Amino acid sequence: MSSKLLVSVIALAFVAGCARESHEWHAKSIRGLMPPLEFTLTSENGQEVSAQDYRGKTVLLFFGYTNCPDYCPTTLSRLKLALDKLPDLRSQVVILFVSVDPKRDTLEYLRQYTSNFAPEVIGLTGSMKALSELAKRYRTTFSYGEPDEHGFYAVSHGIAVYAFDTAGAARLMMLQEEKPDEIAADIKQLVELGDSP
Repeated sequence: MSSKLLVSVIALAFVAGCARESHEWHAKSIRGLMPPLEFTLTSENGQEVSAQDYRGKTVLLFFGYTNCPDYCPTTLSRLKLALDKLPDLRSQVVILFVSVDPKRDTLEYLRQYTSNFAPEVIGLTGSMKALSELAKRYRTTFSYGEPDEHGFYAVSHGIAVYAFDTAGAARLMMLQEEKPDEIAADIKQLVELGDSP
C-alpha cells in the first residue's frame, strides 16, 4: 500500500470515528439520521407556534390523540415520572404532544388532557396537511379506523418519542422499553449537552 493511500485510509477512519455517537444513551441515537425540528402548528392555547419558539429547550415530541386508550397516557405518564426525577432541570424541557386527531381534539380537549400529566406537556394541533407533513418528516404515520355505531373511531399512530437538543437537532428516539429512570438519565444528558454535538 502506498504511503498516500495509507494516509487517506487513516484519515477516512478518523472522520468516521468522529462522526460516531460519542455519548452513551438508553434510547436509540438518531443523530444525523433525522432532520431538525421544524413545524408550524397551533398550541392548545390557540396561538400559532413554530419549532423556533422552543429553541433553547430540550424538546420531546410525541404523536397521539386524547381518546387513545393505551400508548398515549402510558407514554406521557412515563415522561412525567422522568421529569419528576429532574426537579432542577425540568424547566429546560418541553414535551410537545401533537394530536393526530384534529377533528375531535379541540383546543379545550387538548388543554384538559395535557393538564393530567405535567405543566411541561403542551398540546399541538393543525391542519391535516401540516400534521401529515410533520409525521412524514419523522418517518411515522397515522390512520383512522372505521367509526362504530356511536361514531367512535380509533387512530393508529406511531409510539416513538423523538428527542431534540436545544438547537432543534434530532438526537434520540425513545420507544416503550425505556423506564422512567433511563428516560430521566437521557434527558439530563441532553440538557447538559445543550447544542453540543
